Amino acid sequence: MTDHSRDVAIVAVSQTPAYEAFAGPEPVLIMRCVNDLLARTGLERHDIDFTLAGSCDYLSGAPFAFVMNIDGVGAWPPVYESHVEMDGAWALFEAWIRLQLGDIDVALVIGSGRSSPGNNREIFALQGDPYLTAPLGLDPASLAGIQARALLDADLATEADFAAVVERSWKAAADNPNAMVRRSDSADQLLDQPYYAAPLRAHDVAPVADGAAALLMVAGDRARELCERPAWIQGIEHRIESHHPGFRDLTDSPSTRSAAEKVGGGGTFDVAELMVAHSHEEIILRRALGLGDDTVVNPSGGPLGGHPVMATGLVRVIEVASRIADGSAQRGLAHASSGACLQQNLICVLQGDD
Repeated sequence: MTDHSRDVAIVAVSQTPAYEAFAGPEPVLIMRCVNDLLARTGLERHDIDFTLAGSCDYLSGAPFAFVMNIDGVGAWPPVYESHVEMDGAWALFEAWIRLQLGDIDVALVIGSGRSSPGNNREIFALQGDPYLTAPLGLDPASLAGIQARALLDADLATEADFAAVVERSWKAAADNPNAMVRRSDSADQLLDQPYYAAPLRAHDVAPVADGAAALLMVAGDRARELCERPAWIQGIEHRIESHHPGFRDLTDSPSTRSAAEKVGGGGTFDVAELMVAHSHEEIILRRALGLGDDTVVNPSGGPLGGHPVMATGLVRVIEVASRIADGSAQRGLAHASSGACLQQNLICVLQGDD
């Protein structure tokens, strides 16, 4: 969405490391990020006009678990908040729309999740179509394997291409203090590993983690008062495709392409952070977005370096905003996805001051 009247920028970001298993409760992860943001900006809790959080009760195994997460924000003053049962990137989308109304100026956006207490392959299989997909136990990794096979059969990629994505992602993750993976296997070594969900191997699937991420969005010139180099949101949009994988061309992502076209996703980007939960998805997304070699893709290592479910998409926005803030990038694209086989996709284009 680009036809708006208010300029909105990200002025501060924070994220926890991607933990294989975090010992404490989810609100503790959130509290770390919120306290960090307040310290960076000098704001107090009462300066935050609206709080939006993205999480998933499936992961907690309890109804209305998101209510407890507000403890991580702080109980006083009373919190004016909203929640989406989605990745935090969709909370960002709602916050952007809320800021356009003009009655608030500062919004706190959070994404968080603890996957370690359960089994994601069993949990998210329940989100498939209840009549056709869920009874088969088709979890996201199994469906990703089917999508990867479709790419191979269409001669649009090879297993060596998948391994190359992992090798490059892990090398980038080595410089990311928040990443969970610390390995440097070559593509040839990766191809020697056994299949996990053929033709995908275990390393082709992003390692699920516990973690949280948060950012502060501010409207208008106040953003420059709180941040030396704000990351301005030029456009943000999302699109969704059929819930039934069999109704889609799994080798393409028209929803990604459509969302990018809506927000002016063409032209040159210095950096792009893509939510690549399975290695082959980078190949599909690069083609859908028309990204060339002049764009650095996933310099953080991306989700293949650590996948804190329900925060991973928001982290993509944070990684791009961080590079704009430190001056290493001027224009960037962040992508988030939800659902099996890239069913739903969000694009956020960020720009620094000239």
